Amino acid sequence: MYSYQKENIINTKIEDLMIKSEKVAHVQVDNPLEHALLVLTKSGYSAVPVLDRNYRLKGLISTTMIMDTILGIESLETEKLSLLKVEDVMNSDIPRLKLNHEFVRALGLTINHPFVCIEDNMGIFCGILTRRSIIKLFTKNLTKLPNS
Repeated sequence: MYSYQKENIINTKIEDLMIKSEKVAHVQVDNPLEHALLVLTKSGYSAVPVLDRNYRLKGLISTTMIMDTILGIESLETEKLSLLKVEDVMNSDIPRLKLNHEFVRALGLTINHPFVCIEDNMGIFCGILTRRSIIKLFTKNLTKLPNS
């Protein structure tokens, strides 16, 4: 029974666990920081994907990145919110998955990241794989194991 469950988990397709792009909050590279901060605040997420006009994945932006940018020595420099663009602040060096990557690779990336962006072979953003969805998969499969 154990080996069946292990194979069931290992052979899981990333696409079956991901949240599709249409349901994921995101911003575009040329949006002002003010817009990104609003999206982050309204969505309740600490980070969101950054896309270009062709929906290619370019990076991530977080509330912390924005706040670090507008924190001055003695006050908040809020004018920067309308002067700077998302691309000026975002992190473009992010982990990525392709739809055809193996589940084990996805599992490794989610150790250090609450979610990982998924793109197709053309770099088009497809969605995200969350640590939560992986934990749910393991929980579902572990509850099927016989008690020892």
